[in-house]
Amino acid sequence: MKVKVISRSTDEFTRERSQDLQRVFHNFDPNLRTQEKAVEYQRALNAAKLDKIFARPFIGAMDGHIDAVSCMAKNPNYLKGIFSGSMDGDIRLWDIANRRTVCQFPGHQGAVRGLTASTDGSTLVSCGTDCTVRLWNVPVATIMDSDNSSDCSSEPRAVYMGENAFWAVDHQWNGDLFATAGAQVDIWNHNRSQPVNSFKWGTDSVISVRFNPGEPNLLVTSASDRSIMLYDLRVSSPARKLIMRTKTNSISWNPMEPMNFTAANEDCNCYSYDARKLEEAKCVHKDHVSAVMDIDFSPTGREFVTGSYDRTVRIFQYNGGHSREIYHTKRMQRVFCVKFSCDASYVISGSDDTNLRLWKAKASEQLGVLLPREQKRHEYNEALKNRYKHLPEVKRIVRHRHLPKPIYKAGVLRRVMIEAERRKDQRRKAHSAPGSIVTEPMRKRRIIKEVD
Repeated sequence: MKVKVISRSTDEFTRERSQDLQRVFHNFDPNLRTQEKAVEYQRALNAAKLDKIFARPFIGAMDGHIDAVSCMAKNPNYLKGIFSGSMDGDIRLWDIANRRTVCQFPGHQGAVRGLTASTDGSTLVSCGTDCTVRLWNVPVATIMDSDNSSDCSSEPRAVYMGENAFWAVDHQWNGDLFATAGAQVDIWNHNRSQPVNSFKWGTDSVISVRFNPGEPNLLVTSASDRSIMLYDLRVSSPARKLIMRTKTNSISWNPMEPMNFTAANEDCNCYSYDARKLEEAKCVHKDHVSAVMDIDFSPTGREFVTGSYDRTVRIFQYNGGHSREIYHTKRMQRVFCVKFSCDASYVISGSDDTNLRLWKAKASEQLGVLLPREQKRHEYNEALKNRYKHLPEVKRIVRHRHLPKPIYKAGVLRRVMIEAERRKDQRRKAHSAPGSIVTEPMRKRRIIKEVD
C-alpha cells in the first residue's frame, strides 16, 4: 500500500545565516495572486532605482607615467596584467589587482605609439615615433605576484630599425608574425630584423592595424586618407579599400563574430561593418560629441568600449545605436586608449592626464564574493528589469545618465545641427522634381566609395 507523504528537501528551508528570515513558500497560482503583475512592476521599478543608487563604476587610478598615456595592450596569459605606453617613451606593466607598476621597459626615445603582446603572453612588441620596433621578454607570473618587484626593469630582446615613424602594431593570433603601421604596412617575424612582407596602397600614413582573431592571415588597417583597407597575407596585394568622409582612428574585430569589425571615427560615431559587405555599415553607434580615439571589444563580443576626445568613456551594445553607459571624472582629460579586461568585468582607460583608470563594466555590480542568496536576488532583479524595460517609467530611470555640463551642451548643439540638416534635406526634396533626390540612410551616407 502506498502512503502519500509530504517530502521537503533540507536545503529548501535551512537558513544560510542565523539572522536570515525563515523561508515562506507561496502558491503562484494566478487565480490566487491577482496583484502579482503590479507587485512585479513595483519590484522592477525599485530594482532600477537601486541600480542608480549603487552605481559606483570608478574603482581607482593608476599613476606613474609623467606624460600622456598613448596606448595599451592586454596580457593574454595573465588576467591581472596590462601594458601601457606613454608619450615620453615609458612602457609599464601594471598589476590591476594591486594598482601598481610591476615592471618598466625603458628604451624608446620618442612617443610610444603601439603596444601588443603575443598570444602566449611571453613577448611584448612596442613601436614608436623614434622609428624603432622593440621586442621585450615579459616577466613570468611568479615575479608579478611578488611584493618587491616594483623596481623591475627590462632590456629589449631585439631592436629593429625602420625608415619612418611607426603609429600602430598588432600581433597575429596564435602565430609568430606581427604587423606595424606607418608609411606602409610591414609584416615582421620575431626572428628577422627586416620585414618579411610590405603592403602599400596610397601615399598617406597608416594609423591603426588589427589582425582578425578568426582568420590569422587577414588584417584591417585605417589610414589618414580616410580609408579602411583589408589585407590578406596569402596574396601579394591588398584585398579591398573603403573610403569614408572622415578619418578612422581605431578599429576592433568582434572576437565572437570575426567577420564583423567596428571603426571609431572622427565624426563622433562608430560604424560596425561586415568585412564581406563593405558598401554599407551594419550599425551606426552614436552619442559621443567629439572624435572617438580608441575602441575595444569585450571578450564576450556582446559589447565594446570607446574612449573619446570629449573626455568620456562609453560602453555600447554590439548592435545598439546608443551607449548603455557613460563614465567620466572631473580630472580625466582626453581619452586616448581603452581596453576591456580579459574577463569582461572591468574597463581600463588611459588619458592625457598621465593616469590609467579602472572602471567596472557594470556600474552597479557588487564587488567581492556573493552569497548564493545574493546572487539569486541580483539575477531576479535583472530578469524583472528586462521584463518591464519597455514601460515608460522603468525605461526613463534605466536610461538616465548624469552628464558634465560641457558634454550635455555639446550634445544638445549636435542634435540641433543634425535636426537642421534633416529639415534642409526634406525641404530640398519637397521642392525638387519627384525622384531627382534620393535620401540615403546614415549607414551609407558617410561612405564615399569602395575600391576592390
